[in-house]
Amino acid sequence: MADFNTTNESLGTFCVSVYILGFAAGPLLWAPLSEMYGRATIFNVTNVGFVAFSLGCGFANSMATLIVLRFFAGFCGSACLALGGGVIADMIAPDSRGKATAIWSIGPLMGPVIGPICGGFMSQRVGWRWIFYVLTIAGGIVTVGVFIFLNETNPVIVLERKAARLRKETGNHRLRSALESNVTGRQLLILSLKRPFKLLFISPIVLSLSILMGVNYAYLYLCFTTFPLVFQEVYHFSEGISGLAYLGLGTGSLVGLAVIGKYSDPIVVKLTAKYGVRKPEYRLPLMTVAHLFIPVGLLWYGWSADKHTHWYLPP
Repeated sequence: MADFNTTNESLGTFCVSVYILGFAAGPLLWAPLSEMYGRATIFNVTNVGFVAFSLGCGFANSMATLIVLRFFAGFCGSACLALGGGVIADMIAPDSRGKATAIWSIGPLMGPVIGPICGGFMSQRVGWRWIFYVLTIAGGIVTVGVFIFLNETNPVIVLERKAARLRKETGNHRLRSALESNVTGRQLLILSLKRPFKLLFISPIVLSLSILMGVNYAYLYLCFTTFPLVFQEVYHFSEGISGLAYLGLGTGSLVGLAVIGKYSDPIVVKLTAKYGVRKPEYRLPLMTVAHLFIPVGLLWYGWSADKHTHWYLPP
């Protein structure tokens, strides 16, 4: 904000949260396209986009440019979140997906915690642009690794490619994938793009969970954007030290992941044995209990910061 000569705190906050708007828009495109072209293809394309837009953020010469580039960095970066569940479903049996999802969730949950800690010290020592340069370097390394080592997991794409290879090797053009669809590419694209919207607006459980996730993300990023203001202005922390406040979010996330990883799968197995049918809703009891802590935590944070209590209480 100082470099771009703006004192509008709302604009500064939007510069942070606009990344999440990209996270909201991206999955609507990347998830359906992964059903057509495969997970690995989408990962490779979006990883390159994320690296390019992150590098652009480092060279931004205005707040408007930074906001636009941040949006598209989030738009491309959302593929990892959008497709992670699909990759797990491709590879892991249903009764073991709770533990696998908990392990995978360490990245999306701990990244926003570790990032501000590192970013706070980097911004204080070498400037905010180097935050994006480091993201570009790290993203570039991951992108190259994904290009080299990532295998396709979507069973439809895997079988189609295998069938095509066998037709070429054997000359038998009657070989077909067991999962091959009769619809044309254009029809499949339209169906794939329509599916998320149909699920969102027709399925009450999907709509409810989407709204709940949206509200939770709003609360989470409200904390992310207000922590620097609270701990630098109220408690007079330095720019680097104020990032350590995010350790509270990280600790809570790790505890939640440990509980989910340990008890989610056994609960599903137990309820499946009891009712004779497996349902995704059997993973909801733990979430229902955990959500009771959200209003408690928000009240605690707001009250303690407003009353200027000891600094260890808000985080």
